[in-house]
Amino acid sequence: MERTIICQETDAGIRLDVFLAKELDISRSSTQRIIKKEQVKVNNDNAKSSMVLKMGDNISLSLLKPKKTGLIAKDIDISILYEDEQLIVINKKQGMVVHPSAGHYDDTLVNALLYHCDTKLPCINGELRPGIVHRIDKDTSGVIVVAKTDVACRLLSQQLKEHSMSRIYVAVVFNNFKKDEGSIVLPLGRDPINRKKRAVTSINSRPAITHYKVLERLGPHNLLQLRLETGRTHQIRAHLAHIGHPIVGDQVYSSGRNRFNLNGQALHAKILGFIHPTMNQYMEFEAELPEHINALLNRFRIVR
Repeated sequence: MERTIICQETDAGIRLDVFLAKELDISRSSTQRIIKKEQVKVNNDNAKSSMVLKMGDNISLSLLKPKKTGLIAKDIDISILYEDEQLIVINKKQGMVVHPSAGHYDDTLVNALLYHCDTKLPCINGELRPGIVHRIDKDTSGVIVVAKTDVACRLLSQQLKEHSMSRIYVAVVFNNFKKDEGSIVLPLGRDPINRKKRAVTSINSRPAITHYKVLERLGPHNLLQLRLETGRTHQIRAHLAHIGHPIVGDQVYSSGRNRFNLNGQALHAKILGFIHPTMNQYMEFEAELPEHINALLNRFRIVR
């Protein structure tokens, strides 16, 4: 796609990447990528993202057509909580991977959504993650929002980055908490021994905050409500394991303890709230506890 834009007086004085993000309605990181690939020229010269524009600058774009991802649209049953032209909210079942990765190429939520949406999902977050704004683990169930347009993808991603999305989980954990509620404020980074895990560390880590509240005490187990203030990979699982309360069924963070024949950790993304990207109003969605967690809770209630 070839396109020429002339910088007007109202846009003079701003950075090139900021200008293009607004003009093309894509993320700033996306504009920085196309500038780095020398697909943008200013006054016939290659430019840097940090270039400050002047009135009358001639900006020419030579954008490549997006490559076909090769992803397979597949008719897989999904539970839709809400859908409009901008986004779709799903209650993901336990065991479903969110986007394609090694060993999962055609059985993911993305494959199901490509079929449902007639292959029309934005790719600005990567070819293998069309429309994906945030993830939940394969063996975690619950609410996830997926963008159907570039605008929705950009604005929802911004809310996630600014920690303004409301994300509330429930989990069943080992060992009783001494206090009914509190906060876990511990930085997370890659585990130095197992690179697939996250660990509390001060080395190459990022701040992580998880707020917890005990909803029910079930003998040696607790049912928790957890609110994410940040959203690091495996945050809830790593935080709870570090303070001595691993999630029941989590064979990665609970030393392989799977005493109840669960297929994964008893963790559920129960509530998700955000500002709608075009209606500009707060929306909140809730997914009821799945059958496998309810069965586990009933088992604990009988024996306590």
